[in-house]
Amino acid sequence: MSLTPEQKLSVSSWVAAGDNLSAVQKKITEQFKVSMTYRDVRFLVDDLNLELKDPAPKVDASDVSKTPPPVAKAPRPSAQHAGTADAAAELPTDLPADAEAELADEGIDDLPPGASSVSVEVDKVTLIPGALAAGTVTFSDGVTGKWVIDQQYRPGFTEISQPRYRPTPADSQAFMQQLSAQLQKRGF
Repeated sequence: MSLTPEQKLSVSSWVAAGDNLSAVQKKITEQFKVSMTYRDVRFLVDDLNLELKDPAPKVDASDVSKTPPPVAKAPRPSAQHAGTADAAAELPTDLPADAEAELADEGIDDLPPGASSVSVEVDKVTLIPGALAAGTVTFSDGVTGKWVIDQQYRPGFTEISQPRYRPTPADSQAFMQQLSAQLQKRGF
């Protein structure tokens, strides 16, 4: 479905205000009642010649005094995820539907062994309605989360221990690789 010129103007203002692709996708769905995939939103932004703002400023690696302070590690969750119907009445959209494509677009190739210490666990029983699989993840910086795979095989998070957290590209790729390997072991 194509957007009207007024809707495209709204998308332009959202991007100019600093919204990322996921936020733009969510606003298009909520405000225009138009369902677009993450990739379609990415193409729309490209077609409108818009440039996304980088949410985190680049740190000058040559000056160690500008290095940001380390992030405090969160405690690791238990191995069993006791999902409830209340926790996931709707499947989440925190992780873009095309997370692997996004990483590929950023030019990230296969990680060398040991480049990331992401831990992915799959629940033996999935209690979340509409989910094919669920489990937990611990990223290399200690941030934890609960993930689900919906019926269209899209990954998403139901909760993350640190608000507004975005894993590093290396952690994102390691998560997707480990998730894929774990699910293949279980016949998905």
